[in-house]
Amino acid sequence: MDISVVIPLYNEEESLPELTEWIRRVMLENQFRYEIILVDDGSSDTSWKVIQGLKTQHPEIVAIKFRRNYGKSAALNVGFNAAEGDVVITMDADLQDSPDEIPELYSRIKNGADLVSGWKAKRYDPLTKTIPTKLFNAATRSMSGIHNLHDFNCGLKAYRKEVVKSIEVYGEMHRYIPVLAKWAGFTKIQEQVVQHYPRKYGSTKFGAGRFVKGFLDLLSIFFVGKFGKRPMHFFGAIGVISFLIGFFITIYLIFDKLMSIANGTAYRNVTDQPLFYLSLVAILIGTQLFLTGFIAELVSRNSTDRNKYHIEEVI
Repeated sequence: MDISVVIPLYNEEESLPELTEWIRRVMLENQFRYEIILVDDGSSDTSWKVIQGLKTQHPEIVAIKFRRNYGKSAALNVGFNAAEGDVVITMDADLQDSPDEIPELYSRIKNGADLVSGWKAKRYDPLTKTIPTKLFNAATRSMSGIHNLHDFNCGLKAYRKEVVKSIEVYGEMHRYIPVLAKWAGFTKIQEQVVQHYPRKYGSTKFGAGRFVKGFLDLLSIFFVGKFGKRPMHFFGAIGVISFLIGFFITIYLIFDKLMSIANGTAYRNVTDQPLFYLSLVAILIGTQLFLTGFIAELVSRNSTDRNKYHIEEVI
């Protein structure tokens, strides 16, 4: 099979017939062998009934329904697991992504790209959505080192099959799939300017809380990608630095008191000085961080996936 189109959806009953027909037309025009994987993320409207009706007309549709709303990341992860196409393309179900972009996305994957991310250079979203998105994209570029992407969260993306089978998407991680792909060793990441359309039906399903969750998930990705298999390098290093700072402050305080005694000058008790409490806190924090790193290292070494690595080829 050439292409798997994975579409997570939540309460998109109006747009589904038009979207699937649009995709079908593009596929037939380009003579692609394809499947459309619709993942209903616990819709409360009639989306599932619409999908059932479409399935009877179009056997290329694969339909998956969650019992409740788990979120876009969960829907994508399940869709990735079900995908069988050589190239996997994701898009939103609200008709803001154009299926007409599919041939070019497919071609770029076939020409060697691991992942091609869409960039909505001209967007039809309110400022309350576009401004925070720009800030998050800038932060993600800085932390991930993927400097050639302008829009990490664009729903329209294309992947080599090996990419989606090698990553796990959860929480709000769908915003950072290019980062997950990079950490998994897929570095041929490209960008394609895509057409963005105004929402035709309904309203956006994402609230302001997604920005806080997205930022926390970005920190999680950064930490797990860098130190997931060697947590002692993170906690241990910071712990040792903190401990040494406290230790040297303590040595200074003791030396200062001994010199005062030797010179017969007036001096304060060590415990009367603010530096004493600073050194005490630094030593305690350093010890705790070091022990945290040690425990995390034990957990990592006993994890079932401690030796799970992505192998590109065996000959």
